[in-house]
Amino acid sequence: MNHVLVVDLGYGDAGKGTVVDWLCATRPVHTVVRFNGGAQAAHNVVLRDGRHHTFAQFGAGTFHPGVGTHLSRYVVVDPLALAAEADHLAGLGVTDALDRLTVDGEALLATPYHRAANRAREIARGADRHGSCGLGVGEAVAYGLAHPDEAPRVADCRRPAVLRRRLTTLRDRLTAELGPLDAPPVDDCLPAYTGFADRVAIVDRSWLAGALRAGTCVFEGAQGVLLDEWHGFHPYTTWSTTTFANAETLLAEAGQAGTGRRLGVLRVTTTRHGPGPLVTEDPALPFSDPRNPTNPWQGRFRFGHFDAVAHRYALDVAGGVDGLALTHLDLAGPELRICHRYDTVDRLVPGPAGDLDRQAALTDRLLRARPVYDRPPPTDWPTAVSDALDVPVLLTSHGPTAADKAAAVSAPG
Repeated sequence: MNHVLVVDLGYGDAGKGTVVDWLCATRPVHTVVRFNGGAQAAHNVVLRDGRHHTFAQFGAGTFHPGVGTHLSRYVVVDPLALAAEADHLAGLGVTDALDRLTVDGEALLATPYHRAANRAREIARGADRHGSCGLGVGEAVAYGLAHPDEAPRVADCRRPAVLRRRLTTLRDRLTAELGPLDAPPVDDCLPAYTGFADRVAIVDRSWLAGALRAGTCVFEGAQGVLLDEWHGFHPYTTWSTTTFANAETLLAEAGQAGTGRRLGVLRVTTTRHGPGPLVTEDPALPFSDPRNPTNPWQGRFRFGHFDAVAHRYALDVAGGVDGLALTHLDLAGPELRICHRYDTVDRLVPGPAGDLDRQAALTDRLLRARPVYDRPPPTDWPTAVSDALDVPVLLTSHGPTAADKAAAVSAPG
């Protein structure tokens, strides 16, 4: 069988959730596997009857009965946010979301101490904010890298004494560095974590191999390749690998390397939430996005013309795709154009992973670059995007529901 790997080839917010929902609506899917990010994800799914949920940690196929969610070890798990999300789903009639959830015990925990530290650092940056979501996901990853043997993990929720010790050490270290944190005492947090362990299935990494054998799995990425921790435009990036790399590793570990079809998701408009390069940004574009309002951590949601230069770079960084899902075609009009080159460069070349000085220099270059529009606006957007990126468009979307989507050429998977 072919599993499907879904990745955003922009700065996020391209419509991964609605694409995953469509995949789960049009074929039998066993499990949606989350393979990066954490509770900062915001994948919107709207049903025909008007029900709407912003998926953060649950897979975006959860509206479909029987479709499970697996949070792999690459996800930063926030049990408190997960409980709130489960409550919202229950209010929409999905009462068994937690019953269909499995969580890898190796996954890092995001805690109130990570969140408080994240916000304190962003406030201290002032006008130089990086655009964090303020939920502590990056802080949890950074702490896990600095203290891999002491960082709180999902499996610790089964061991209250260990978790208490690790949370206390975490809180004390962050307090010593940043001052008093706006977070509750450790003993006030423990019941939520032990309750989480009692309620959900915490598994080891071998669990996924069985799910992959049992049926088609959809791997749902978070954020976008242009925000990748190693290849994004530093420092306006995420603490997460946003390419296909984690998903491919999980498949290989299960003995299923090469069984996943890669689907890249793009809007007809190139957008980003918060500061950082957006070469094609155009305040005159008549667009807004009620699902992405201005917030105190990320800032405003910005719109630009389709940036083929940036998206070609994302394709190169990600190692290519089998096809594209092109969303928000209902916004395509005569005012929207495709940028095939900048005034200073026609193609961005990826560098070695981890060279953040190089990425910061690239960011400075992009902040000074100007788009060049030397062709008329497209009338056939799927063909124009396919030609610009040399990749077939396999799925088109003209609205938020699964009914607003159509497979082009052949459906992925």
